[in-house]
Amino acid sequence: MNFQFQDLGEMLLMGGHGVYVWAAVLVSLATLAWLVVSPILQHKQALRQIGLNLTREELRKQNGNKDI
Repeated sequence: MNFQFQDLGEMLLMGGHGVYVWAAVLVSLATLAWLVVSPILQHKQALRQIGLNLTREELRKQNGNKDI
């Protein structure tokens, strides 16, 4: 197997282009992470809101449909 770079430092620098390459990699990974985490957080928030609405409805039924 033939490696492109001799050591880790040379790989990180990539002939002077390392800053741009690794910045693009970090932005891409951050975007992918957000695309995974965001729907999970929204789902949890929706479930919490549904739970609050159900609790509110139960309280209204117990209090004879008065506004709470």
